[in-house]
Amino acid sequence: MGRPKGGTNRYWSKEAKYEYVQLVLTGEISAKQLGKENNVSDSMIASWIKRYEEGGMDALENKRKPGNPLVRYQRRNELTPMEKLQYENMKLRIEVERLKKGYSTEEVEKIKQKRRFKKSMK
Repeated sequence: MGRPKGGTNRYWSKEAKYEYVQLVLTGEISAKQLGKENNVSDSMIASWIKRYEEGGMDALENKRKPGNPLVRYQRRNELTPMEKLQYENMKLRIEVERLKKGYSTEEVEKIKQKRRFKKSMK
């Protein structure tokens, strides 16, 4: 069932997970049957149920947000003043995190060049 080669991870909202969990907990449908119908692993549904039972609705929240948050600003031609500030703020936060880890700006640029070179060789 897994993800197709070159595909991206699928994303389920907290509400969608809660819906699946409630269907199984109320006994309307089994986790295995629900998984087959919705193309979701039954073990994933089981882990959602376990997390829900341990921590409630908040435990179903995704730990990481999918994707790069900067992309939504980079792909647009014109940004509002608020979006410009948010974009600049994100870039500065990333730079601070890099500096905390001990990377200099030059080292980061070298890493980026290596990645670009590897991609161009594929």
